[in-house]
Amino acid sequence: MREAVRFAPERIRDLYVTAEAADRYAEFVDPARDAGVFVHETTDEVLAAMCDAETPQGTAAVVDWAPATLEEVLATAPRLLVLLTHVRDPGNLGTVIRGADAAGADAVLVSEGSVDVTSPKVIRSTAGSVFHLPVVTGLAVEETLTSLRAAGIRCLAADGVGECTTEEVDLVEAHAWVMGNEAWGLEPATREACDDVVRVPIHGHAESLNLAMATTICLYSSARSQRSAATG
Repeated sequence: MREAVRFAPERIRDLYVTAEAADRYAEFVDPARDAGVFVHETTDEVLAAMCDAETPQGTAAVVDWAPATLEEVLATAPRLLVLLTHVRDPGNLGTVIRGADAAGADAVLVSEGSVDVTSPKVIRSTAGSVFHLPVVTGLAVEETLTSLRAAGIRCLAADGVGECTTEEVDLVEAHAWVMGNEAWGLEPATREACDDVVRVPIHGHAESLNLAMATTICLYSSARSQRSAATG
């Protein structure tokens, strides 16, 4: 809620708070009122009925969803993107958006056939990061890869069969990490359409990493390389 008030107050239609929460979260409830947001004081019972969380935190909001377009993202000359293909788990999607935000990625791209970005569990899992960076949804994978490459953005397929690792591949130039589904990974055609296939090195005995963890490692590897190059 705090991040919606800070970064997108114009998209908040209504903010619901209990009396206790209004005092506890005055740091964003008061600015919301100042921004002209309709703030409604309600009860714990009403909030419990409104929310699907087991333990509501005393606040809820109705916020307009404003997804970006791929054209808008490409117009900013992005240097670091992630494309999620057919991601189905809401916790994974939300955590990837949060990790992309933390790593300084320019946008998160989500393919058609993926979980709804606006579902409550996705939004909670982003911890507010959904209001910090563009999220593009409903993309056709092959068309998106073509558009990215036409814009001069290398497409890196993250896959355990990759011949090179995140420690070996060039991550300085503009690129997009292409991540597969949690159960079956990347479709062969998608993997083949990318410029390189890269794996996250596993130094211990773990069989694999989950989608959100692998994506965050890839993004931070990119951020480190790009920042090092920028500072000489």
